[in-house]
Amino acid sequence: MERMDLLALCVLAAIACGNAVAQQPKVGDLVYQTDFDTPEAREGWSQNPGAQWVAAEGRGTCLRFTVPVELAGAMNGIQRTIDLTPYRGCRLAFECLARAEGVTQPANPWNGVKFMLHYRSEALGDQWTNQNDVYGTFDWKRLSFAVLIAEDATVGELVLGLQDCSGTAWFDEVRVQVYKLPLPQRPRPMANPGPAFKGHDLPRLRGVMSPNEFRDEDLRVLGQEWNANVIRWQMTRNWGQIGTDRDLTEYDQWLGRELDDLDRVLEACGRYGIKVVVDMHSPPGGRLEGSELAIFHESQYQDHWMKLWEMIARRYKGNRVIWGYDLVNEPVQHRPSPPGVADYLEGQVRVARAIRAIDPVMPIFIEANEWDSAAGFEELMPVDVPNVIYQVHMYTPGEYTHQGVYDKTHVFAYPGLINGVQWHKYRLRQSLQAVRDFQLAYNVHIYVGEFSAARWAPGAAEYLSDCIELFEEYGWDWTYHAYREWDGWSVEHGPDPNDHQPTAEPTDRMKLLLSWFARNEK
Repeated sequence: MERMDLLALCVLAAIACGNAVAQQPKVGDLVYQTDFDTPEAREGWSQNPGAQWVAAEGRGTCLRFTVPVELAGAMNGIQRTIDLTPYRGCRLAFECLARAEGVTQPANPWNGVKFMLHYRSEALGDQWTNQNDVYGTFDWKRLSFAVLIAEDATVGELVLGLQDCSGTAWFDEVRVQVYKLPLPQRPRPMANPGPAFKGHDLPRLRGVMSPNEFRDEDLRVLGQEWNANVIRWQMTRNWGQIGTDRDLTEYDQWLGRELDDLDRVLEACGRYGIKVVVDMHSPPGGRLEGSELAIFHESQYQDHWMKLWEMIARRYKGNRVIWGYDLVNEPVQHRPSPPGVADYLEGQVRVARAIRAIDPVMPIFIEANEWDSAAGFEELMPVDVPNVIYQVHMYTPGEYTHQGVYDKTHVFAYPGLINGVQWHKYRLRQSLQAVRDFQLAYNVHIYVGEFSAARWAPGAAEYLSDCIELFEEYGWDWTYHAYREWDGWSVEHGPDPNDHQPTAEPTDRMKLLLSWFARNEK
């Protein structure tokens, strides 16, 4: 090869390399943005008889979508494609403005006013993500969600419209941007890492999520008759609601009563040989639109959250009945935190360090994003705080575990075909792989704070059995959701959703739990 030819190839390679570097996504990069004001801004969107480009006062042109009652049972929308290939492993943030008039409530919470991303992953199957519970009549407001893009994603569809409902909705100012970059590659597991910190010296902690109020008899049965040795005690209210717990004076009064209840719980659990996880299930500020927690977006609530945990740390320092502090239940964060406010992970670190200044030894639980799901572990990094345990919640696939919980649909059996995917024990193992990889990469202890299936879900006992066998294989502690709380999760009730009385004979789900609790040491 001539020297000039070789030089030319080197120059071309350098240019190509430079372009590749330049094309690497950065946090804040725009993936797509439009305001619909010009033909160019509307380019690429499909057509639909119900969709019109109209002028809106003070907003320029926007999309108006109207669905009559006779078409309410279908998906009525328009879409455009987005190339997701450059964003594999990234978390993308999706936002738009929407308003609605007379949009009927759909049967399922994920339908209604629809601003959604859909794409196909060979490894994960079809992926649909949008903000839930959007219907009714409301003025312009922001809809948002975030999506971790799979490593094999190619083309996605951005969708606007109405599904399983009638009425009129308007859309404007659609934006998609890079929220987080892919994580560094996990380190290889160490050959002989030594024992991970787990905060107790028992072979395993196996137990339940708590009732919503203290009753000594419940704890006596749990500890003495069932032989459970741990309970995750939830301080909870307004579950699933938006815009609650904003009045801090009123919130503190409620939490004070919850802590008085917890004092009684700890005394009783000490008598019955039960360790306690102190779970702040409902933090100050509550949840915002899209189920995001206010503590990760508003400084007054984050600061107050930290002060409350400092108070709790002083109150219970040295209490050996407590296994540890669960700082926040099921974080959800779709949008970046504003300046001066820590996000879902750094917020937990901030609170944990405040506790450490008071109590250097009490175990602290860290939860992942996306409702503390296994998928949230795909972008979780270990924190620089001593005596930490990582918690995960297992409700996968949610279409199976939660069937009939938020609607009246009972359609899936386990094992079996669920939304086009065959689910069985191996599939459950795959869904937990991100947690297992995290455990081995960083030599940390894993606690399954919640897992369950609605009592009427066909095959629930086999599903729970497969989950527990995986937890046990991996050395994870676990608490079943839930004990003497809502009877939809109760192992003491049968499969008939209309029968709210415990069964005379133990259910197959209860026998399963008791068989594992029988192995417990106190």
